[in-house]
Amino acid sequence: MNVLDRLRKHEARVTVLGAGYVGLPLAVEIARAGFDVTAFDTDGEKVRRIEAGQSYIKDIDGAEVAREVAAKRLHATSDAAVLGQSDAVVICVPTPLNKTKDPDISLILDATETVAKHLHRGQLVVLESTTYPGFTREVMLPRLSQSGLRVGEDFFLAFSPERVDPGNEVWRVRNTPKVIGGTTEPCQRAAAALYGAFIDTIVPVSSTDAAEMVKLLENTFRAVNIGLVNEIAIMCRRLGLGTWEVIDAAATKPFGFMPFYPGPGLGGHCIPVDPQYLSWKLKTLKYHARFIEMAGEINSGMPQVVVQLVADALNDTRKALRGSRVLVIGVAYKRDIEDVRESPALDVLEFLHARGAEIAYHDPYVPELRLGPLALRSEPLDALASWDCVVVVTNHSNIDYRRILAEAPLVLDTRNATKGLRDGARARVVCL
Repeated sequence: MNVLDRLRKHEARVTVLGAGYVGLPLAVEIARAGFDVTAFDTDGEKVRRIEAGQSYIKDIDGAEVAREVAAKRLHATSDAAVLGQSDAVVICVPTPLNKTKDPDISLILDATETVAKHLHRGQLVVLESTTYPGFTREVMLPRLSQSGLRVGEDFFLAFSPERVDPGNEVWRVRNTPKVIGGTTEPCQRAAAALYGAFIDTIVPVSSTDAAEMVKLLENTFRAVNIGLVNEIAIMCRRLGLGTWEVIDAAATKPFGFMPFYPGPGLGGHCIPVDPQYLSWKLKTLKYHARFIEMAGEINSGMPQVVVQLVADALNDTRKALRGSRVLVIGVAYKRDIEDVRESPALDVLEFLHARGAEIAYHDPYVPELRLGPLALRSEPLDALASWDCVVVVTNHSNIDYRRILAEAPLVLDTRNATKGLRDGARARVVCL
């Protein structure tokens, strides 16, 4: 029986390489479809917890992991030998930026080397990690082909961008349409057979390059539009206008407008990172991606804008930022999750500290935080009157903003989290 038949009959053995925010939910969903799945990760603690039937990711209930482990459909290991026993390997490793904002593809390269050592006839390899257009074809394919196996005949290679939105209770792995680009037509069919077994809608594209570009377009669209609305917020303040009022009114137009909202900056593993992969790639082709660069400049500057607003608001109360006690609400990069990767709250805290403020934070999802030499713990929401300013950076749904408005003297709301709660509030409220 060939790999296509085993995939269609759910008899294939699948390894998900990388058991993080993308890999673990994917592995669980594949196991639920009846496949024998192994989560491969070099982090021994992740392996131990999966084998114990535990989840370390908020979006995945531990009971789901335990159920698939008990059914012997889900396994975990740090032994790369499992790749040699797998019919399909899906690579889900992080692809961050380095200090110069260039793509750091070292983890994909390491994963490719590991897979290449265990590549065998009939195997399907799919990359889900974000990268630049051409990477799968120009880098992965030559390395895997060194085995002497021929792509599309002896092994199959595809790119299918991850579309994980942490904290989203509506769009999960199964019901989020899946884009797939194969290196050859047989590669496309093999990848579609795998994903079609546990995802409702498959979206084929003509090549791995096109699939890679799809991912970058999705998040560049968001980054550029967020950059635009962040600049609109700055403009509105200069003009003495309410940013949120303007956006909400514009959003009533039933055509030709899509509302985006300002904030303290961009965070997470996609929006601040992915557009830079595209910009970097275009630089190699002597093209300057102006929208991306400008949006990145605006978005990365928003934490400084927030800190200046704090300083201005304190100044209006005859207080200096230096020596003032400032409590930041929320350090995760988005609401109702524990992920602090690229979170603008970290920059806000560091800039406040650099300007002499006494800083602390409250986040129900992040009990501890390290900022360089500073080790912080989430402060309880009590004695709010003792803080000179409370800054809402992440608008978690389980935070009592009404209480904050009732007890704190000054609130800077960067997320409009206090909308509809301000009547009769003790606090003076300043919005982004």
